[in-house]
Amino acid sequence: MYLPHRVYEALPYAYVAAGLGAATASYLWRDAAWSNLAFVAGAAGIVGGCVILLRRRSYRDDAARYDHRPLDE
Repeated sequence: MYLPHRVYEALPYAYVAAGLGAATASYLWRDAAWSNLAFVAGAAGIVGGCVILLRRRSYRDDAARYDHRPLDE
C-alpha cells in the first residue's frame, strides 16, 4: 500500500494523539466498562506511536552509519 511521504511521517503522531484522546475520554466517561476499554485503547495508541517513532529513528541512524555498497565492488 502506497502512502504519501507526509502521511507516512505523520502516522505515529496521529496514533499518539488518538491515544491521548482516548485516555482523556476514559477519564471523562462515567461507565466503568467503556472507561476501561477507552483507557486500554489509549495506552495502546500512545505506546504504539512511540514505538514506531523510536524504531524509525533507530533504523535511520543505522542506515546512515553503514555503507550499503556490495562487498565485491
